[in-house]
Amino acid sequence: MTERLSDVTTGTNTSATGSDSTDDVDTSTGTSTSTGTGTSTGSAEVADSRKTTEGTVYTVTGGDWDEVLADAVHDERIVMNLGPQHPSTHGVLRLVLELEGESVTHARSVIGYLHTGIEKNLEYRNWVQGVTFITRTDYLAPLHHEAAYCMAVEKLLGITVPDKAQAIRVLLMEINRISSHLVALATGGMELGALTGMTSGFREREEALHLLEHLTGLRMNHAFIRPGGLAQDLPDDAVEKITAFVKVMEKRLPDYDKLLTGQPIWRNRLAGVGYLPVDACLALGITGPILRSAGLAWDLRKIEPYSGYENYSFDVPTSNAADCFARYLLRLEEMHQSLKIIKQVVKTLPTGPVMVEDAKIAWPAQLTIGSDGMGNSLEHVRKIMSQSMESLIHHFKLVTEGFKVPPGQVYVPVESPRGELGYHVVSDGGSRPMRVHLREPSFVNLQSMPAMCEGGMVADVIASVASIDPVMGGCDR
Repeated sequence: MTERLSDVTTGTNTSATGSDSTDDVDTSTGTSTSTGTGTSTGSAEVADSRKTTEGTVYTVTGGDWDEVLADAVHDERIVMNLGPQHPSTHGVLRLVLELEGESVTHARSVIGYLHTGIEKNLEYRNWVQGVTFITRTDYLAPLHHEAAYCMAVEKLLGITVPDKAQAIRVLLMEINRISSHLVALATGGMELGALTGMTSGFREREEALHLLEHLTGLRMNHAFIRPGGLAQDLPDDAVEKITAFVKVMEKRLPDYDKLLTGQPIWRNRLAGVGYLPVDACLALGITGPILRSAGLAWDLRKIEPYSGYENYSFDVPTSNAADCFARYLLRLEEMHQSLKIIKQVVKTLPTGPVMVEDAKIAWPAQLTIGSDGMGNSLEHVRKIMSQSMESLIHHFKLVTEGFKVPPGQVYVPVESPRGELGYHVVSDGGSRPMRVHLREPSFVNLQSMPAMCEGGMVADVIASVASIDPVMGGCDR
């Protein structure tokens, strides 16, 4: 029987090399009857094959698949794009994977799909307006960005923030750490098929976001921490709300051990996967839970305390397993330690102002907030509009022009949920930053992806990326 396999003038020639596309083919055996050099032997032990312009094509009819592909294992490689539109790549991360079967032989990450130019935008806003931008970089840990940026500005100004503002900053950052780790756990569970872990993680995260909304006025992107202190004091019932939150979390966090930690499928999907020892972490600049999972207890809250962290008692959990399962366990334990810090802050919360007294820096200066928590109160508007022309002028200049910062440059790091978050801020003496550069842990930690994934299976790539917990807003910024 004669069958036309392809038209070599318009498409791929799938016939045997050198043969005519109209050669006869014995369809009963699948063996070509042409005399081309690519004719297969038709042996029952191996699959029939033929050479095409796209490479070797195999006709598999049975037998052991590993033996069939043994001769071609080094020749048949697939390059696959995982993302950027993929639910398992944490937003808009693109992974280019070279595969041999199910094994990853080469992996690289492609970033930049969420680039917003936040660092450059900061050069065109005054120092206080910058808070609105940097809080949108790592949108899962906005309060850590606000704290690091404001600490850098305060260091350039040479001012000391009131004790109550420092304590509230610690409180907010630890609540934010819990909410961020819950997202890491929930999204990791979703990507690995543990959907109950996903629904539970986001349920608990809602508790944290409800509390942050009550304390700051917004669920995310708060712009609550300002240079010199805070935008406003905590509401009157803050202690009551925080205490209720701690009780709920202390009740629910142990459920994750029951649901996931002892679950054999969850353990098998994570244990021994994404291995990255401490020397590799140090060579790549990896910090946060990834570094601590390799055995090094490096936590800036202990190593280089800031905002009064030295006044609180807490542990830095570590592990020597250096795999995805260890990072999961560490994040779970870090949430318990954050609750421990929160309880201490509430118990020892100082009294006093939450903003420096220098009226040339304090913004909002002598401001009372409206009932919606956003705008100026009528009392404040009446005062600056009808009672004090000086107050109106000062308020206008402070809002529109901002304050000036002495020339210089500083680097201030904090321990974000993903590792060392550092702000390198440069001032030329004006009312706007000359340069702001972020040492963003998502960007740095993402370097570990190839080391974790190469040599493993495709399915393990998902677990490894989830254990890195990158936030692409911070990575691309």
